[in-house]
Amino acid sequence: MDASFGTVFEGVAARLPHAVAISEPGREYSFAEFDDRASRLAAALEAAGVGPGSTVACYLYNGAPYLETVFAAFKIGAIPVNANYRYTADELSSLLDDADSTALVFSGELAGNVAHAATNVPTLKLLVRVGDAPDDEPGPAAPDYEQLLATTDPRPNTPRPGSDQLFMYTGGTTGRPKGVIWQHADLLHSLAVPIFRPLGLAGLPRSLDEAIEVAVAAHDDDAAPAIMPVVPLMHGTGFFNTLGALLVGGRAITTRPGRLDPRHVWEVAAAQRAGTVIVAGNAVCRPLVDELIRAEKAGSPHDLSSLRAVLSSGTALSDRLKQALHERARITITDAIASSEGGPFAFAVTTSVDDLPARFFPVPATEVITNDDRILEPGDPETGVLAYSGPMPLGYYKDSAKTDTTFRTVDGVRYAIPGDLARLGSDGSISFLGRGSGVINSGGEKVHPQEVENVLLAHPDVIDAVVVGAPDETWGERVSAIVATTRGYPRFELELQDWVRTSLAGYKVPRTIVLVDTLPRTPTGKLEIAWARDVVSRRTDGPRAAGADDSSRGTGRP
Repeated sequence: MDASFGTVFEGVAARLPHAVAISEPGREYSFAEFDDRASRLAAALEAAGVGPGSTVACYLYNGAPYLETVFAAFKIGAIPVNANYRYTADELSSLLDDADSTALVFSGELAGNVAHAATNVPTLKLLVRVGDAPDDEPGPAAPDYEQLLATTDPRPNTPRPGSDQLFMYTGGTTGRPKGVIWQHADLLHSLAVPIFRPLGLAGLPRSLDEAIEVAVAAHDDDAAPAIMPVVPLMHGTGFFNTLGALLVGGRAITTRPGRLDPRHVWEVAAAQRAGTVIVAGNAVCRPLVDELIRAEKAGSPHDLSSLRAVLSSGTALSDRLKQALHERARITITDAIASSEGGPFAFAVTTSVDDLPARFFPVPATEVITNDDRILEPGDPETGVLAYSGPMPLGYYKDSAKTDTTFRTVDGVRYAIPGDLARLGSDGSISFLGRGSGVINSGGEKVHPQEVENVLLAHPDVIDAVVVGAPDETWGERVSAIVATTRGYPRFELELQDWVRTSLAGYKVPRTIVLVDTLPRTPTGKLEIAWARDVVSRRTDGPRAAGADDSSRGTGRP
């Protein structure tokens, strides 16, 4: 099927004009209204000189304007770019400059950070502000989003090919962001299993007409997904799955922007009859589970009767949280190992507590490959890297060296190999060991942080954990952990060391443990590893000293 996301959506909107496409607090948008608003923004972009191949950055919170901006870009063959709303002014300008951004649509609350980009990114031709800017940080002069739509006639729909592109920037929390280049056709193929298979298709629709008919039938049969991304749309999992839902006549449900409000999330899920909730590992899911338990104890449990699925990606989702969800709703939980560069590599799917502990199994396009390009078989004791040969990006924008490193050809097959270390069990299951760059070398022994984190997270009093290497004069690096827990009494760090020692070799046991109430993860579940290494490098007196300073607790930052 040679069609862009925008062309498929336009066809679906024409057949389902009155169906609801987006539900956000206090407002709903039909497919016809959504398409009309995106067409008006597309005309405004085009009038400002934005055209095929131009990049349009979305510096926005979740909501209709984010999706309208993306589809406005699709309509004119422009390339949408995700900009993390947590970026500072300098970080935003750096990304926009790297992406050669021609237009920027931004939330008014973020206007202060946009001022720097307005004067330092020479490619920018148009800025559009969504909502009011703070009085103390008005930012640059920019037309108001709603006024711009009201005064601009909609652009007529014209078909666009599957070779059109979108950029998914990744890696900004740990280093210089990299723009991953996806063609629409390849991304559509990657959605065949999660989006089209549940509707009875074995693969991607063969034509545009068939794709539209699939969406109409799904809507008429009440089978179209009602999907609620609790994670930001700037995050690939939430973004890609939301796009897919709209293409099959489904509905995107958003919560109000700002910090995660678990009670609000569950109230919206119940009111909007959400079928699928998207989270990002323990950092997002744990507060949601805590709220379910709180509401039960208060005698007013949340209504989960519409919920059918929970999808997690980005970081590990613990079995304890999966158990809590299964005990409260008849759902399928899909935990994915995926990346912006390709995949998903593997899934751990559970439908009840009987399926726990969960195990990851690779998809058919996934292999585990050694450094010398050998493909491992189940039961091989070696460690390799995850490699995916399914639909994948073209590479990184303006970074051919990184493209050649990540997207490699092995025995005539092109693979996406972001660097995720893994082992294959004798049953074909995958043990995920984290990124290769994070491997700790302690006295010549290699320790994979994910392996230690998994054991720490299995402790009933551990909420979250990160394991890193800290400089050590004797061993080169020492295994160190920052653990979020509700317990902080004396000697708990020693108890955690004993806990790890029962499952792993002694050299893998953290020598330094820092106790905190929470880890400062982003809404996508990521954590600044440089921050973690700095924290543990300042704790050199062993595990007892690591948790002795209670004055640091409660902030998430010792």
